[in-house]
Amino acid sequence: MSDIITGKGIKRGFPVAGQETFWALKGIDLEIPRGKLTILRGKSGSGKTTLMNILSTLDLPTEGSVEVDGQEITALKERQREKLRRDQIGFIFQSVALVPMMTACENVEFALRLSGYKGDRRERAQEALKMLGLGNRLDLLPQELSGGEQQRVAIARAIAHKPKVIFADEPTAELDTNTGLQVIKIFKSLLEIEGVTIVMTTHDTEIMKLGDKVYQLEDGELVG
Repeated sequence: MSDIITGKGIKRGFPVAGQETFWALKGIDLEIPRGKLTILRGKSGSGKTTLMNILSTLDLPTEGSVEVDGQEITALKERQREKLRRDQIGFIFQSVALVPMMTACENVEFALRLSGYKGDRRERAQEALKMLGLGNRLDLLPQELSGGEQQRVAIARAIAHKPKVIFADEPTAELDTNTGLQVIKIFKSLLEIEGVTIVMTTHDTEIMKLGDKVYQLEDGELVG
């Protein structure tokens, strides 16, 4: 099974006034297996979010290389990276950031419109929401949904345009343990149903046990 993302010698430095460069990442080598759940773990300030931003093409490394499905992202122009994100990548954030005046279905449809999805947007939005057990919640506003249901709408929004990779930054941080574990079980089922690859950050030890591959970061380096 091939890796969908590979990183070699990834470094990310930030200038600090009057000081030497601060290195958030200090030379990371990693492989993200296709069709699996990979977890990046580490304390606040360990570099995991910086690494995720680079792997997802939101940022570029100061040094090193990253390939996403065979494309070297550091060689791409910003417009090309934007197209790569729009076509092949989905994002789930700690804050679900749903549009409050749109129903669950409309939130997913809106994301499909932004991604340039060419098919029937309403049909695909309904399909994604039903896949996540929200078939009877399509016409409810975010404030009418529980926290777990809102997160499932956010997941539906991320998968609706059929990306190859989903990046999830602490997607269970604001959920109770049981709801968080349900979300991860949904992720695992999506690996089978949609054939997607998921990369997520977390500090929850129970959730880490469900990952197919786990990388631990400390002070910008991989350990263990």
